[in-house]
Amino acid sequence: MTASPYAALETRFARLGAIGEALGVLHWDAATNMPDGGAQSRGEQLATLKVIVHEGLTDPALTDLLAGAEGQNDLDPWQRANIAEMRRTVAHATAVPADLVAARSRACSEGEMVWRKARAASDFAAMLPALRTILGLTREVASAKAAAFGMTPYDALLDGYEPGGGTATIDRLFGELASVLPGMIDAALARQEKRGAPLPPAGPFAIAAQRALGLEMMKRLGFDFAHGRLDISAHPFTGGTAQDVRITTRYDEADFRQALMGVLHETGHALYELGLPGAWARQPVGEARGMSLHESQSLLIEMQVCRGREFMNFAAPLIRDAFGGGGPAWETENLYRLGTRVARSFIRVDADELTYPAHVMLRYRLERALIAGDLDLVDLPREWNRGMRELIGVVPPDDARGCLQDIHWYDGAFGYFPTYTLGAMSAAQLFQAAKAADPAILSGIAAGDFTPLLAWLRANVHGKASSRSTDQIMIEATGRALETAPYLAHLRARYLED
Repeated sequence: MTASPYAALETRFARLGAIGEALGVLHWDAATNMPDGGAQSRGEQLATLKVIVHEGLTDPALTDLLAGAEGQNDLDPWQRANIAEMRRTVAHATAVPADLVAARSRACSEGEMVWRKARAASDFAAMLPALRTILGLTREVASAKAAAFGMTPYDALLDGYEPGGGTATIDRLFGELASVLPGMIDAALARQEKRGAPLPPAGPFAIAAQRALGLEMMKRLGFDFAHGRLDISAHPFTGGTAQDVRITTRYDEADFRQALMGVLHETGHALYELGLPGAWARQPVGEARGMSLHESQSLLIEMQVCRGREFMNFAAPLIRDAFGGGGPAWETENLYRLGTRVARSFIRVDADELTYPAHVMLRYRLERALIAGDLDLVDLPREWNRGMRELIGVVPPDDARGCLQDIHWYDGAFGYFPTYTLGAMSAAQLFQAAKAADPAILSGIAAGDFTPLLAWLRANVHGKASSRSTDQIMIEATGRALETAPYLAHLRARYLED
């Protein structure tokens, strides 16, 4: 019996999905375990698998299969949504020639290895040749997709991370934030000064103790260790597959909060992956719905929940026990104030909620200029530092704390950065709706029980995967499309009124 066009498509995409999962594990291994000498062969492995996926997505037979599947009358809404996602995936693939896919993959693999050494040495000049190659190839990809989709090159890259997103919407939302946040930052800093600084707990903090605390927090949040693990990398990330989620953090013996917040952030990502519908694994409709929602899940856990008073009431005793702490610096209120302290700092991943959007806006500004050709790479450190002075009020003392701090550009991820602040806004809006829908969520957090919150997220975000657009998911979950009001209300309540 001949399979229907739709069934044939599911079979093809399941095979491509399995290859994509292998790519995910290979990327994780490259960032955590692979020796430097394996970089060249790993680059070839990744490039080869990406070309195999590309060839599968550009097979001319898909055109007829998609047309035939769309004509079937026996499909349910999820299957029809899957066809739409298949078409979107195919469109992105067919816009770019296979040799460009391979060349860019190799360049990004090499770039990541060069970045590790350049960041450690704070040497942007050492990174420049590899970054020039990556940026040139990324511009070629952006131009090819722009021509195919009828949009600007930057919007074409953005669409790969945020389907249906665009700079027009981002500029409007970021403009609303930019008109308010500077004054809020000034007010929060003045308020802090009057209250006096919280006490820093005395270190050092053994890495083994930090890891144990992170694992305990992951367990409490609902992470399934039968389907994931925690490791170390130069830049925290979530990788692997939806059934085998690999998260990483980095440790500093002088500051346990850096690793802990990294673990909490990545656990939010992992919970999303683990909550995707298993029935749709390895199908486009079963994947997470874009990076703004993905970042919303990590920032909802890290910022909305784990920097809140309810969480600290539960977590403070565990933190004290982990490090044998005692005295005023380890009291719940002091730990809460440390977690909500506003500071004009250099590092994005360690930034507080009020200054964090400025870090993202700077990267958004710079990467748009780089893709458009309005900024030469040799001037990136200077423009980075100028933007930091303008937007945050500090100037990084070196490139490691400046334009080398994030891996994204050196791994080819141009168009990703705005999703962080879109995610922060989405997180506030989703958490507001969740608390209104189930009063047990806050009391559960205070008791260390995250089951009510996770149940709401499973039903309203995770379980919907890519069956709907980002806007539809937000509207169904919160009653409206993404807006800045809930985020700004949250920031005022926590930093100006609490």
